[in-house]
Amino acid sequence: MDDEPLSSWVERRDAKIGRLRAAPVTCGEGPKGSHVDPDAPRVIERWNGHAWELHTIASNLAEAQRILHPDTAGTSPVPGPAPKPLGPGPGEHRKPQTPRYDGR
Repeated sequence: MDDEPLSSWVERRDAKIGRLRAAPVTCGEGPKGSHVDPDAPRVIERWNGHAWELHTIASNLAEAQRILHPDTAGTSPVPGPAPKPLGPGPGEHRKPQTPRYDGR
């Protein structure tokens, strides 16, 4: 059996302390996807090494994103090269066209 040393596990666990996550405040069966009801309030939770604890509350998804990712707030992505248009032809991933029967 290849068990990792306990010190390695403790380092990995401690590296996650302070991590934040957002969960929508909804009735029902636990957290849902972030895209569901973007205007719903979000609970921001912080990992303390053993459990998720309440950190703060955001009024909607946009505010939660600003809290979770403060370094990217208010910045737009750097424009890159324009994507290449599709070339001619059916492409390798497409099925070949079957000949049509004209009834003769």
